[in-house]
Amino acid sequence: MTSYADFHRRSLQDRDGFWAEQAKLIDWHTPFSQVCDNSRPPFTRWFVGGTTNLCHNAVDRHVPTRGAQNALIFVSTETNQERIYCYADLHAEVQRMAAILLELGVKKGDRVLVYMPMIPEAAFAMLACARIGALHSVVFGGFASVSLASRIDDSEPVVVVSADAGSRGGKVVPYKGLLDEAIQLAAHKPAKVLMVDRGLAPFPRAAGRDVDYAPMREKHLNTKVPCVWVDSTHPSYTLYTSGTTGKPKGVQRDTGGYAVALAASMKHIFLGNPGETYFSTSDIGWVVGHSYIVYGPLLYGMATIMYEGLPIRPDAAIWWSLVEKYKVTSMFSAPTAVRVLKKQDPAALTRHDLSSLRALFLAGEPLDEPTAKWIAESLGKPIIDNYWQTETGWPILALCNGVEPQRSKFGSTGKPVYGYDVKLIDENTGQELTAPNQKGVVVIEGPLPPGCMQTLWRDDDRFVKTYWSSVPGRQVYSTFDWGIRDEDGYIFILGRTDDVINVAGHRLGTREIEESISSHPNVAEVAVVGVADQLKGQVAMAFAVLKDPGQSDTPEKALKLEGAIMKVVDEQLGAVARPSRVRFVTVLPKTRSGKLLRRAIQAVCEGRDPGDLTTIEDPSALQQVKDLVAG
Repeated sequence: MTSYADFHRRSLQDRDGFWAEQAKLIDWHTPFSQVCDNSRPPFTRWFVGGTTNLCHNAVDRHVPTRGAQNALIFVSTETNQERIYCYADLHAEVQRMAAILLELGVKKGDRVLVYMPMIPEAAFAMLACARIGALHSVVFGGFASVSLASRIDDSEPVVVVSADAGSRGGKVVPYKGLLDEAIQLAAHKPAKVLMVDRGLAPFPRAAGRDVDYAPMREKHLNTKVPCVWVDSTHPSYTLYTSGTTGKPKGVQRDTGGYAVALAASMKHIFLGNPGETYFSTSDIGWVVGHSYIVYGPLLYGMATIMYEGLPIRPDAAIWWSLVEKYKVTSMFSAPTAVRVLKKQDPAALTRHDLSSLRALFLAGEPLDEPTAKWIAESLGKPIIDNYWQTETGWPILALCNGVEPQRSKFGSTGKPVYGYDVKLIDENTGQELTAPNQKGVVVIEGPLPPGCMQTLWRDDDRFVKTYWSSVPGRQVYSTFDWGIRDEDGYIFILGRTDDVINVAGHRLGTREIEESISSHPNVAEVAVVGVADQLKGQVAMAFAVLKDPGQSDTPEKALKLEGAIMKVVDEQLGAVARPSRVRFVTVLPKTRSGKLLRRAIQAVCEGRDPGDLTTIEDPSALQQVKDLVAG
């Protein structure tokens, strides 16, 4: 077996040879003529001249040899449904969806926005878009109308695919009203809305615009839709991620590089084999759902479980019952979910036969050592932390045990993955930090490997300015995360350098939440910071200055106003963005030049030393925050 150090070294030193080998994991309609074109950095192009199709590689190519094998396993503890689609079934359903989209006017290069709960039709829609060369833009079903409207305006979809409702914890969450409001708010008006009626919530239909999925599906039961072969560099999708400004960033992904990267990661990182079952507990609204519910497992000829429900309903053994029932070999979840399970009856973890499970992979937010130890000991299975971003599409740091078995270190997200030239940089000087245990910004020397973002949708300048221009004197990709590397080469992620917070694996821009709170008529000014939380990793905490302080001069009034402000955030952005508290102050801590002292506010909220405050304009401002937090 190759040593991992040699494997990683070759991926950087013989980049073209290495990735040409990995490219054999997928089908190419036309062979590529150039592995990597980095003539215009940072706009790297992979497998230039090659044509392929993501849907063909995820579905069609498996039908002749494994058509009767499980492909998509849908389980909903919300609606008590379980449906299994073999590869032949999936092939038929995706063609039906593709035929519907074509009839509704979708063409190659068009965008289709998917605003769906975790149901099979969401996966059909994504794969159908890839089949016909359209770009899907999936929006998390937990986002409300203002967030949805901004994504409609940026992606300009021809069609929106949605459903009447989702369900969480047995409570129906209607979607159609939020979607109608978002379309009303948006400047761009999609021509058609395709509605999947689950029978959970009645919804109005807009004449001439809204189309029901069920009769359209019946119409196209036997329609054949061939795959459209596209250039390797053809965009496959956009996915929005929060940034340090209010406007979300549309991460744009290619086709060929993404397919190769995911197929290789299933082999080298996620310990999968064709014919086995993979279970990611994420949501298709996030990048993990794209890469490791829909595309990755199917590209590698595995069955994938799509789960709608909570980890503790009907009981805390539900996930493990699915591992046993479907002989799951690799499972991917988030630290928050594990911390939720930690509060349940420990017997739930040993009730089912988990002998098929090779490892539990965790990512999305920092994994604390006590939680990692607890789940490792409880399951008796390897726990493999990994670290990556919406922008990269697959892990930057992990343990590639498919290349060479390596031991996990609790608290560390592992070592740089093949293809990634990871460095730690001093944020002030731009110098590389090579000694162990030095804190620096985690950056990646270009070119980024296949599968990573091509650019930001219709915003090349922002792509360069945001990701490639933040380190003095160097054009390197910044992750905006602090890290340290120990003497064995393991990297430990320490948190963000910017104003993005991570709540239970959901990235939220503090500015986006601030803008929403500011829209309340009595809010003059607001600061939102991410504060460490034992369960969720971080929570948003808001401090607001009021236009009329009299509205919060008693505890009862303050509580009522806090509830009203939270309701505004719920309605505009969704419950996922709701701050844990909104506290009222008379002034926000700022420097004499007017810059908000976010780090100092965060430090006080977390009980840490706020550091050098020589530039603070009004020391009593920070004291107000201290008193509120202490109280």
